[in-house]
Amino acid sequence: MAFIELDHVSHIYHAGTENEHQALDDVSLAIERGEFVAILGTNGSGKSTLAKHLNALLLPTRGTCRIAGCDTCEEEDLWKIRQEVSMVFQNPDNQIIAAIVEDDVAFGPENLGMPPDMIRENVHRALEAVHMTRFRKFAPHLLSGGQKQRVAIAGALAMQTHCLVLDEPTAMLDPEGREEVMATVRQLHEERGMTIVHITHFMEEAAAADRIVVMDKGHVVAVGTPREIFAQADRMKKLGLDVPLASQLALRLRRKGLKLPADILTDEELVAALVP
Repeated sequence: MAFIELDHVSHIYHAGTENEHQALDDVSLAIERGEFVAILGTNGSGKSTLAKHLNALLLPTRGTCRIAGCDTCEEEDLWKIRQEVSMVFQNPDNQIIAAIVEDDVAFGPENLGMPPDMIRENVHRALEAVHMTRFRKFAPHLLSGGQKQRVAIAGALAMQTHCLVLDEPTAMLDPEGREEVMATVRQLHEERGMTIVHITHFMEEAAAADRIVVMDKGHVVAVGTPREIFAQADRMKKLGLDVPLASQLALRLRRKGLKLPADILTDEELVAALVP
């Protein structure tokens, strides 16, 4: 059994009203423990709605969503599910509630009823993992956007979560903040084996994933490795999505007659192909 399983999941907002809108339509998807999965799609494709099913912020209108074998519709499993899966959203200011960084990181464990000694240890380890220990006594409003997102991630780690669902966490950040957050995410995946589900509209971020899921109009329309997905540049364009700059440039050069591999993904690979 996969860690995350969506079995023919549909979700309808405002069901039965004149504003009814089907955001997910018969979505089936499995994510294994330790995977890094990126989810791509234009606005309105259903990717954020899907993400909110992964820790029961939303429940299926039809179908079943299981996290570590627990059905998200079973109320008695809710706390277990939310210990397994934590979410980090686009705007870090909407996630920070305490006046001091370490108090904010401690908020989740306190609500889970952890003993004080365990909370202190978890907060220390979580801040250390995201390289924010020296800011533990800071007021969050003094931090940069990237630092705030790292505090939000630390809050999830302090609850001993096994999976991070990141809903466009770098969308409001400058390039430096984006790199801070993504370096943290990559480290958690590579060194801790944490399951990552990353919703993004930055193709270079998606290229770091093990697998990419592409959504369109509430459907999963493609699943594959970054190389498999970004090799389909024309199809991605038709879906309103870009490909990494190196992949796009390699495609243009191939159309000009240069013999280049079809699965170029990074700048380094493009340079290596152009300069034998």
